[in-house]
Amino acid sequence: MNLPSSWDLPPVIKNRFGQKSLGQQRAMIAHNHLLLVLHKPPEPNERKREVALFWRQPDGTWKQTAIGNGIEPLIRHLKEYNAAAEKFIEDYHQAQEAEDYFRILEAMSPLRLATKNLHATLQAAREGIPGDRDLIDLRDYAYEIERSLDLLYENTKNALDFRIAKRAEEQTKLSLAAVKAGERLNILAGIFFPLTAITSVFGMNLISGLESNSIETFWLVVLIGIVLGVFVLQWSIKGKKN
Repeated sequence: MNLPSSWDLPPVIKNRFGQKSLGQQRAMIAHNHLLLVLHKPPEPNERKREVALFWRQPDGTWKQTAIGNGIEPLIRHLKEYNAAAEKFIEDYHQAQEAEDYFRILEAMSPLRLATKNLHATLQAAREGIPGDRDLIDLRDYAYEIERSLDLLYENTKNALDFRIAKRAEEQTKLSLAAVKAGERLNILAGIFFPLTAITSVFGMNLISGLESNSIETFWLVVLIGIVLGVFVLQWSIKGKKN
């Protein structure tokens, strides 16, 4: 975007622009002329900034590249920033996982920076044209949007840190439970490993007196073994339930 050819701005203002772009957000004041170079609210992952120009003439009348008359387009420009901020606030209230909060922080950063520059620009305009009360109201409006985004950023960052800390705590608890279960399994191995080694070497084909018993005795021993196995299993993993 270039300066409108019909705008009769003082040369000292026109000469402050480069040849490639209109540059960053700023307020230019000369001979009671005020030119605001503002950026429209940036979209997430948008690198190029769309510029909007607002020219206040010495008699207090406004001209702009946006559609509308008077100061209303400038007010509408700030309302667009406020609507973008409210959209992020709505996303914050709907966020549940750490990934949701991270996406909000990442997408909100360009808007937060642009809002800070917008507020600084309107503050400079208010200082350069101290008698215009509309500029005071617009400066205050930009400050409210900036503060809202700053609070949202802090709340979102705290929520993200809390989710990360909570997940780390859960992982620590699971690790401790696994360690306790491993200790119990090691105790079992310490008790039965010598017996297993001895029986493997020498065998256990000893006369027990149960060789001539009925099949019911066999299944009773199997059932007792299963019950003992379940008991030992519960004891070995008890640490995971605590």
